[in-house]
Amino acid sequence: MSDSDSFIDEVTEEVRRDRFYRNVRRYGWIAVLAVVLLVGGAGWYEWQKAQERQQAQAFGDAILSALNAPERAARAEALDEIDAPTDGGRAVLALLTAAEEGTENPESAAQRLLSMADSQGVPQVYRQLATLKAVTIPDAGLSVEDRRMRLDGLTNAGGLTRLLAEEQLALLDLEEGNRDAALERLQRIVEDAEATAGLRQRVSQVIVALGEEPAA
Repeated sequence: MSDSDSFIDEVTEEVRRDRFYRNVRRYGWIAVLAVVLLVGGAGWYEWQKAQERQQAQAFGDAILSALNAPERAARAEALDEIDAPTDGGRAVLALLTAAEEGTENPESAAQRLLSMADSQGVPQVYRQLATLKAVTIPDAGLSVEDRRMRLDGLTNAGGLTRLLAEEQLALLDLEEGNRDAALERLQRIVEDAEATAGLRQRVSQVIVALGEEPAA
């Protein structure tokens, strides 16, 4: 390699180096910012997850503490004072509170459940369970028409409460003296492929008590 070629290579390398350092000085902050955002985002995510775990643990501890009260009224009052961190948590809390106050204050329990059932922010499965629980509370002050309307909504919506709602509708038919309609509903439940063994056995017992034989 001649001296002129070597000189040209050195000059070219120096120009490249100078251009590189200029770019670093001009745009290096972008790389630094990207690293800061990446590290900060990961740290924020971990902190947020830790906060959620702490909230969930505190929520669970509060529920267990409330359920340790010796009397139903005291348990219901303690549960009612707990702040749930999520919509799902509020739904679970409402179900537990209603279960505790259902015996001594059935109307309040039913209204609590129906209020949750009518709330659009609550997951559907909890709303369905709340509806089913509310209409089955004795002396809740709900009319037959209101109970039937809500149960019809559960049967039309499908899901895990569909057949349980059908069972309650059959009991409403019996309550109104409509034996044939009740038997027809009960037989449909027995024949339904989605009916559990426990539900099928319970319904079959009612059919036998009405003087008929369950469908094969």
